[in-house]
Amino acid sequence: MSDQELTPLARLRRALDQRVAAGDRTIVLDQQLLSDDKPTTAVESPSLVPASQVGMAIPVEADFASLTEHNEAICNCLKCPLGKTRTKFVYGVGKPTARAMFIGEAPGADEDRLGEPFVGRAGQLLDKILAAMQLDRTQVYIANILKCRPPGNRDPLPEEMNECFPYLREQIRLIKPELLVGLGRIAGQALLQTKTPLGKLRGRWHEYEGIPLLVTYHPAALLRFPEYKKETWKDMQLVMARLGVSR
Repeated sequence: MSDQELTPLARLRRALDQRVAAGDRTIVLDQQLLSDDKPTTAVESPSLVPASQVGMAIPVEADFASLTEHNEAICNCLKCPLGKTRTKFVYGVGKPTARAMFIGEAPGADEDRLGEPFVGRAGQLLDKILAAMQLDRTQVYIANILKCRPPGNRDPLPEEMNECFPYLREQIRLIKPELLVGLGRIAGQALLQTKTPLGKLRGRWHEYEGIPLLVTYHPAALLRFPEYKKETWKDMQLVMARLGVSR
């Protein structure tokens, strides 16, 4: 049957099937939007769902042109249960072409309320650390492994990180930072795919997909254990030296 003989939905379905067969990757469309059997009434916006639940699902870690485009494409994600409990999707903040990217584990209560990473007490301490490095939020990029807050600020679950990590990978690809800073054990272990304790990870350079990566204490840990600040500053001096920044 020629395209002219098909309904508009059928033509759309055929075009998408051809793109899938060619290996193209884009956002998952709700099957309801592609069904000729459904009444043409208003439907909710399509959401991202696991590939196992949608026959024509395409991986979501597609190549996007900008952080804004990427954020708009994934901000309604419901791939894991956290999508139903969040207040706001917390994408990231900072310079789209930042030389340094700081990565934490997950949003907290303040971040979930405001939709921006590191805005609570830990975020205020991170701002002070950046200021001591002669930097601020407009010069770096700040993000998390997870984009939604785990209930009660519990640690992210492995399955949650597996679903969300492709989003972070795409952010890193778009920003192309010269170096990464993993804030805390969970972020460092997720980036390096290791179970090595934080004490053995920090204080030296690693690599994430060819990008230098340094792991240090999470600012929240510094609030609980101020004695860690000295070691954290040693780590930040390594970052400053790599960036060519001096006090």
